Amino acid sequence: MNAITGRRRPKTLALGLVEALGDRIREGRLNAGDKLPTEAAIMAEFEVSRTVVREAISKLQAAGLVETRHGIGTFVLGLGEGAAFRIAPDQMGTLTDVVAVLELRIGVETEAAALAAQRRSAAQLAAMQEALAAFAAAAEAGRDAVAADFQFHLEIARATGNPHFEQLMGTLGAPSIPRARLPGLDSVAPAERLAYLTRVNAEHQHILDAISAQDPEAARAAMRTHLANSRERRRRAALAAAGGE
Repeated sequence: MNAITGRRRPKTLALGLVEALGDRIREGRLNAGDKLPTEAAIMAEFEVSRTVVREAISKLQAAGLVETRHGIGTFVLGLGEGAAFRIAPDQMGTLTDVVAVLELRIGVETEAAALAAQRRSAAQLAAMQEALAAFAAAAEAGRDAVAADFQFHLEIARATGNPHFEQLMGTLGAPSIPRARLPGLDSVAPAERLAYLTRVNAEHQHILDAISAQDPEAARAAMRTHLANSRERRRRAALAAAGGE
């Protein structure tokens, strides 16, 4: 059985690897400046092909988590590298910080969803659906699904056909997903965590359905609802962790 995918369909192998490597970066097992293992080492550890490894590295680069230095290797990005604008980890440490980033994302991603509905290709729709499948697989496996969550939003930015949307999302990176930065899911029962992530992915599906139907107004509304719900979920989770309501 594959080390990262179990019975997952082959088309989600790369996103499974993105999830696994992204977890190591977020958890501090791979720190800024660290060199990733060689392609051969990753292939052996995760039982995947070289093509899958290269696709996963490409996705991590797009997410702003790593950079490849030709002839040297692939390294975890440090603060301020790779982009003029970057939100540092210490700017995502409180509920107020996370809400501020969500407000930025609402402003950017609602319009991105509308543009994607007008301009998306069949291949881009397939990439969005692949991200949702990877999200569901990660949730079923008990993981936080942050990498697949971010990948879905990044694929929407790409589908706008405007490179600035993709660049901005890549700069924000996976840490812009609220549960990547604040506690909450770790303390709940597995069944409750799965139910929570299932609700989140249902919202993703509503966005994808509108983009697939080429309905920009519905896509804009679905994205705004999703991100507004994310803001409220983080507020409630923070209150619960603090012993509030």
